[in-house]
Order: sequence, then structure tokens, then C-alpha cells
Amino acid sequence: MESSNTALDSVVDVIFSANRDECPEPIKAEVQGHIPKWLQGTLLRNGPGKHSVGDMSYNHWFDGLALLHSFTFKDGEVYYRSKFLRSDTFNSNMEANRIVVSEFGTMAYPDPCKNIFSKAFTYLSHVVPEFTDNCLINIINYGDDYYASSETNFIRKIDPLTLETLEKVDYMKYVTANLATSHPHYDSAGNTLNMGTSIGDKGKTKYIVFKVPPSSTDKKSPLKNAEVLCSIPAHRLLSPSYYHSFGMTENYVIFIEQPLKLDILKLATAYFRGVNWASCIDFVQDEKTWIHIIDKRTKKPLAEKFYTEAMVTYHHINAYEEDGHVVFDIIAYKDNSLYDMFYLANLRKDLTEETTLTSTPTCKRFVIPLQDEKVLKSVEVGANLVKLPKTTAKATKDKNGDIACSPEILCDGIELPRINYAYNGKKNRYVYASHVEWRPIPTKIVKFDTVTRDMLIWTEDNCWPAEPLFVPHPDAKEEDDGVILSSIVSTDPKKSPFLLILDGKTFQELGRANVNATFHLDLHGIFIPEQKLAQ
Repeated sequence: MESSNTALDSVVDVIFSANRDECPEPIKAEVQGHIPKWLQGTLLRNGPGKHSVGDMSYNHWFDGLALLHSFTFKDGEVYYRSKFLRSDTFNSNMEANRIVVSEFGTMAYPDPCKNIFSKAFTYLSHVVPEFTDNCLINIINYGDDYYASSETNFIRKIDPLTLETLEKVDYMKYVTANLATSHPHYDSAGNTLNMGTSIGDKGKTKYIVFKVPPSSTDKKSPLKNAEVLCSIPAHRLLSPSYYHSFGMTENYVIFIEQPLKLDILKLATAYFRGVNWASCIDFVQDEKTWIHIIDKRTKKPLAEKFYTEAMVTYHHINAYEEDGHVVFDIIAYKDNSLYDMFYLANLRKDLTEETTLTSTPTCKRFVIPLQDEKVLKSVEVGANLVKLPKTTAKATKDKNGDIACSPEILCDGIELPRINYAYNGKKNRYVYASHVEWRPIPTKIVKFDTVTRDMLIWTEDNCWPAEPLFVPHPDAKEEDDGVILSSIVSTDPKKSPFLLILDGKTFQELGRANVNATFHLDLHGIFIPEQKLAQ
């Protein structure tokens, strides 16, 4: 009889650590139920799909080599394909048959057969690290182009139809961003806005907001016309904040400078000390979390200083303006223990009920009052500046004249949030997300109503859902008129992995596309409508 530990190892391998095979040619899925005929286009997803090379294995799930996969919808049928991103990192590792390029949680070291001079040169070259181009987190749309992205200065252009890997792009050639997010925003004019960190540029460490316009008629890379809209100096020169996303309304960008700090000196010496780059990030519990509100019209942050208690956030949900306030919703944690849970050695422990989450995700709403500076000076210390009804969020003036913000708790336990993106930057009601309880891995996806606080839930035994993505009906009249798409990994040997299609309103299953292939649990992605792919 199979022991419980062996069974658990098998589950972890199926979900996380087993290397996946790619399917470079499209496979027709077996459709059960109904897929709306209006759903025409491609769901393109990205995530780690290979966790060992030769006899070496990565330490952390987020380090795995990027595997792209897509689901193409055509007249009620679904076609699946997958392909590893042929990054320089992938090619170097395959050629050496070992891990030779460092990732965030796994440091790669010189071949022991090298002589002492070669080893010394390798060590010196890591003082300023050459980051990986293993772009495994998301897909970004710049102009007419699509790029696999992570959080380094490198992105890789891809063909969204064939999943072929194209040119390697370095942000540093266009904007001074050593690090950049994989969660940009898209405005109604076709611009893409993103944020990055510039380390040590002219002796300063700063955060930059940059805009990439739609593709020009001369077919040049849209990044050649990138424009820095605003820069914000880091509170600490040698320890900028780590961040994964940011918020945006029609007129403002919201940046949270959290006390999750990247120690630049530790980063520069990590290779010498034999530690990974992840160990160079520290959560400073006794520091404030600063909230920067950048006016896109003036290209400057508001003069008022807004802050809240120490916290860690990875995902913004949405932000909007209402009656002289900026409202934004995020998923927050009380510390940075989440990253540690995804070390492969810890995942087996975290999949048992003996080990519970030390910091569960909480959905928080912040309300930032947009006060005239002269009016603010006349406000009494301790007065609540939030005037919106039906919220318990507060913003109070402290004795230094800064604004202390306390959030409203909307719900607990949701992560990987998505909305109907037509409502991005506008007041929305519904959030689609994964749901976690005592373990870090979701077994449910939910529709959360921010007004009634009700949740609709989809779950199935031995099924592990990826981030749910909302696709609106082309003639949608209401916010939730559309479908939810989520790729599902199955640990039931009798059940194939499948793409789940749910009704956006009722959250009832419309259909599923069963695929005779091995899925990997992906991270993020986008849906590209058929008409946009044809451009």
C-alpha cells in the first residue's frame, strides 16, 4: 500500500516539480458541455514548467524554466499547444545539461573543472549580477508585440500563435530599469504603463513609471518610444522596496513602497557568500508602508505623505476615483513568509494540514483623500479625512502632517485576483480569484462581490486551478457578462487536465476542454481576441 508520504510526494510532483513535456503542434481538445461561439481568440499563459536539468534541480518553484501554453478558441472548438521559452538561460542550461544560470532562489556556480583563474573571473562578474532572461511570470502587450516577462530587465518577444521565442529585449536600452514588474496597465489610448526600479543611476536609487505608446507606422519596436513619466526616490538608497504590481486610475498611478527591502550590498555579494538572491530581501517589520499617489497629468507625486502599517502586497486588484478620493483594493500579508512556502522542500510540508499558513492573504481597501495642501494644514490632528459613505477605511492626519491610512477589510483568503479589465481604473464590483485556506495552493476559484461580500465558488476533488481570467462578452451590458477561463491541473490519474469555462454571472460550469497532455500550474496570462491576433 502506498504510504501517505509517498502519495504526498506524488501530488507535489504532479503539481509542481515534475518536468513537463511540450506540445509544439496544436492538439484538439475534447470538449464537454458548451463553449460560447462568441469566444474567439487565444488564452496565452506562462509559468514554470521544468525544475531540473541533468542531475541538478532548482530550489524554488518560481525558478523553473518558463513554459508557455495556449488555448485557441475557434467556433466552439479548442486547440492546445505548449512550448518552452527558448531563452538564453534555457539554451545555456540545456547545452551544459546542468543549471548554469542563477535564478532568484537558486544560485548557480562555476563548473568545478574550471581552473582557479576562470573561477575568479566568474565570481567577479557576479558583483553586478547579469540577471536571467527566464521570463516565466506573465505575458505583456507592448504595441502590437507580445513579450514573456519576469521581473528582471530582460523580456522575450514571442509569437502568440506559434509560441516561438523571438528577440531578447533589455529594458536598460530604453529606460533605466534594472527591475520591472510583470503587471503593467493598459489605457484607452493603447498605451502600456509599467513601473521599474533604477538602481544606482547617477548615484540615486529610484522608482520610475514609464509609458510605452502603441506601435508606430514604421514598425519599430514600441519600446523605442518609451517615456519616463515620473521618478520617485527610494526612501533608502541601498535598500529599495520590492514590488510586484501597482495600481492605476484615470488620472493617478498608485505605488506602494512596502518595507520588503532589496539589500543592494547583499545582492552584490550573494555570489561570494554562497547564498541566493532571495536571501537579499528583508521584511522590516518596524518600518511604515508608504503610499505614493502619482498624478499622470502633472507627472509628479502628490505632496502629501500617505502611509500605513508594515505589510507585504504582491497583487493590486483595481483602483478608481470617487468624489475627491482615490480608492484601491489590494491583497496583503502581514509578512513575507509566502515566498518561503514555495521552496520545493517546503511545499510537501505545506500541503499537509500539520503546517498552516503563517500569513493568510487579506483583501484590503484603502481610501486616499485628495486634499488641497492649504486645506490640509487647517485640518485637526486625528481627524478622519475620508468622506465617502459605506466604508470603514480611514485616513487621519498625524502630528507630523502626514496621513495615516487604515484599510477596510473586504474578505480573507483570495489571491491571484482578476477583474473585467474594461473596468480597470473605474469603479468595479466583482473580483475573480483563487481561494486558499490552510495551505498556499488554491483548490477553489471564486467570484467575490465587493458590495454584498458574497462569494460564489467552484471546486472539484483533486483539481488545482490556475488564476481565473475574465473574458467579457463582445456585447456585454453588465460588468459580469462574460466567461471565466482557468486551466486545471488534475492529480486524479483517471482525469485529464482541462480548461474550465464558467459563466461570469452565475459561476456555473458551461464546459471544459479536456487535453491529452500534461499541464503545468501556471502563473499569469492574457486573452487575445481573434481580431487583435489577425492585425
